[in-house]
Amino acid sequence: MFDHKRAKALLLNRAFARSAVSGLAFLIAAGSAAAETTIKWMHLEIDPTYLGVWQKIAKNYEAEHPGVKVEMQFLENEAFKAKLPTLLQSSDAPDLFYSWGGGVLKQQLATGALMDLTEAMNAKDGAWLKTYNPASVKGLSYDGKIGAVPYKVGTVSFFYNKALFAKAGVDAAGIKTWDDYLAAVKKIKDAGIVPIAGGGGEKWPIHFYWSYLVMRDGGQAVFDAAKNGKGEGFKDPAIIKAGEQLADLGKLEPFQPGYLGATWPQTLGVFGDGKAAMILAFENTEANQATNAGDKKGLASDNIGRFAFPAVTGGAGAATDTLGGLNGWAVTKKAPPETLDFLAYLTNAENERTMAKAGMIIPVAVGADDGVTNPLLHQSAEQLAHSTWHQNFFDQDLGPSVGRVVNDVSVAIVSGQMSSEDGAQQIQDAFEQDQF
Repeated sequence: MFDHKRAKALLLNRAFARSAVSGLAFLIAAGSAAAETTIKWMHLEIDPTYLGVWQKIAKNYEAEHPGVKVEMQFLENEAFKAKLPTLLQSSDAPDLFYSWGGGVLKQQLATGALMDLTEAMNAKDGAWLKTYNPASVKGLSYDGKIGAVPYKVGTVSFFYNKALFAKAGVDAAGIKTWDDYLAAVKKIKDAGIVPIAGGGGEKWPIHFYWSYLVMRDGGQAVFDAAKNGKGEGFKDPAIIKAGEQLADLGKLEPFQPGYLGATWPQTLGVFGDGKAAMILAFENTEANQATNAGDKKGLASDNIGRFAFPAVTGGAGAATDTLGGLNGWAVTKKAPPETLDFLAYLTNAENERTMAKAGMIIPVAVGADDGVTNPLLHQSAEQLAHSTWHQNFFDQDLGPSVGRVVNDVSVAIVSGQMSSEDGAQQIQDAFEQDQF
């Protein structure tokens, strides 16, 4: 039987730097190459191009490591979030899985379900650790423990259909403030065009609007105080104002018919099919809108523009503050030691550069930045490079219990089912309950 404990000990004590081509790897116990080891890799990617890149990386790894098989397991976004807590406590737990970081990862680490990666990444004077942007490692660390291997960084921004904007007579470059944005929405709607593709069915896509408005109105000081139980918490006047501004957007009825039941893939399809003028979405939207479009081609690259979430006049937040993810790969406690070796390989500079060139990621591996060649992805990278405060998604940062309420409240406010004050109270109540 393969001695995982002995192998893990060897793994931690015999780390070494790979060649420049391979980046970093760790020695596995002698004789393990002959063992039949399966690494179960759980993800939620659906883009066939992206999957093809991963599959090639996995095949290359398997070729270099006879006896090791990388098994890719897919769960759709919402199923992933719903099933993962149970999976982590079962014999079917994946060995590594996608993580958004934040309070959810912190909680998973605290339960003991995950492997603390601190010792492994700091072995040999931090040989593995030094292959990543320091901020990316810090952002996935909690109470002195590294909870996940950094994978990518990203930011949410608006993507728009240039042809539809031109038809409506809207200049995206002129959208600098929230008032400018609301005026643009009105103008687009008056032109007989659906202004925004909205994903209310899964709720979290709508929380982007509430989160950004909280950031723009209150700034980092207000949000940090709220999530640390200080000041007026989530009942701060700036947070209530943000909800009122979200309600103002909802009153314009800016989304496609049936948006309250739309899944995220469906929402991307609405944008990709040219049925809405814009979408507030992730940095890799260009590829994902094509995948989910009816013809699987979507909008042409030169018909897609991008602009940052606008500033709020008089708000304490800066227009250069960004909302987005710092994503990584978490490792479960019972994962075979080969999992760490594969993760070091998957996220080395060469492979991150390959993924960046494919338009998949803004890399966090040192030396992989030159892989960002896609124009829209490059714009996101540039925005992040000048970010004055990069905030992880609120629903992830605040943990699963509070995050779920944030998502529910965001949809309820924008759809006119709840006032901003009541929404703020519900989030505050959830936060206080979560402290016990």
